[in-house]
Amino acid sequence: MPRAIVLVVLGLALLGLGWILWGPKGKAGLDPAEGARFALGREDAPVVVVDFSNYLCPHCQNHALNVLPRLKAEYIDTGKVRYLFRDFPFPGQANVIRASEAAACAAEQGRYYDYHEVLFRAAAGWGNLTGEALDRYLVDLAGQIGLEEGAFAACLASGRHREEVLADQKLATDLGLTGTPTFFIAGEKHTGFLPYEEWKQLLDEALAKAE
Repeated sequence: MPRAIVLVVLGLALLGLGWILWGPKGKAGLDPAEGARFALGREDAPVVVVDFSNYLCPHCQNHALNVLPRLKAEYIDTGKVRYLFRDFPFPGQANVIRASEAAACAAEQGRYYDYHEVLFRAAAGWGNLTGEALDRYLVDLAGQIGLEEGAFAACLASGRHREEVLADQKLATDLGLTGTPTFFIAGEKHTGFLPYEEWKQLLDEALAKAE
């Protein structure tokens, strides 16, 4: 990779790290679930989980690809948990904002979860792209999972979901979140990757309290 690109990537990473470490500490009385646009599971599930993720976060990728499918099978699809998704791009991550917009466009065709997963799987392919090259890649990903590419591309070009992504980002900042992934499990905040066994313990405890 050319030295200039390395320096740009390093600079953006340091900017994001500084924002995480020294950014706002949070406002009281905010509901992390309010206004969430994307969800899995029954609306009346006894336990609610809110997931603040970043599509270029390795720990978020690990969770999305290796833990969430088990949670979906054992807790979400069985009606025990309602799982809400929120976007948490860091400052300087225009490509993560764009990927989050693309996921919202996939949601218009009823495929948010599938596209959310494929964004993580393909992160190494689009993570260094910008502008038209990034958009072409995101549209190609949509086609790979069977979405109608014309409608998807028109949605992405319109930018109509950008403000929603930025609203999620602002909420994360207002909540004082310090890293990704951050989860609210039955209202209790947990920052960082959690192995499935820890998820199981936390969810079973929350379900017992909800009975």
